Amino acid sequence: MPRKRTDHDPGPGPFSPLLEQAIELSAQWHDHTYRKSRWRDEAFEVPPEHDLGVPVVAHLTAVALTLQRAGWGDDAVAAAFLHDAIEDRNRWRDHFQPDDLRSIMGDRVANLVRHVSEVKYDADGRPRAWRERKEDYIESLQTAPDEAVAISVADKLHNLWTINESLENGVDMFSDDPNQRLLRGSPEEQLWYFEEVMSIAAARSDNRFDGICRQLRTEIDRFQQLTIDS
Repeated sequence: MPRKRTDHDPGPGPFSPLLEQAIELSAQWHDHTYRKSRWRDEAFEVPPEHDLGVPVVAHLTAVALTLQRAGWGDDAVAAAFLHDAIEDRNRWRDHFQPDDLRSIMGDRVANLVRHVSEVKYDADGRPRAWRERKEDYIESLQTAPDEAVAISVADKLHNLWTINESLENGVDMFSDDPNQRLLRGSPEEQLWYFEEVMSIAAARSDNRFDGICRQLRTEIDRFQQLTIDS
């Protein structure tokens, strides 16, 4: 059982023990786990028997920095670093238990993570259908606090940007390829999902949504042009 946080708080200033612990825990949990594909050339040489994947922590960092740049506070940024911890298994195929996350990170961060976590498996451990879990996620997000909705928008923004970059660089994430994992859901279903998240965020009054919503709108339109309208 994880121990409760006992970090010494250095007082007001730019360093945050909360964020430091969120970063460390996120990096540990997602160690040796990777994104579905990559489109950039390798920046350095690797042994031929190895493949240079995109670590999941790169996505988590991008989402957290997007929130921080938009003006959201440490609780939201910490939860952004951990937003996939409950949802995704680690490299040993274990699940991170919500009560353990609460014990380590506190109620506020744990609650935000819970609001943005899909239930990917049923009671018997079998994967749930893509559309079913997305519909449940959308329903839950509608009543989630602003910080959770902001995490979701930043997450979808980075996910969709990477999809669009992949498509523009010749990586078809909707076709079978031994070097990547397919996206679940057709382009039309993916478009529906991103539009639903966008609609929920656009209805919120906090002006910190403005920038990330504008960027998400741009990526949604680009995705439609690259897939459905092409």
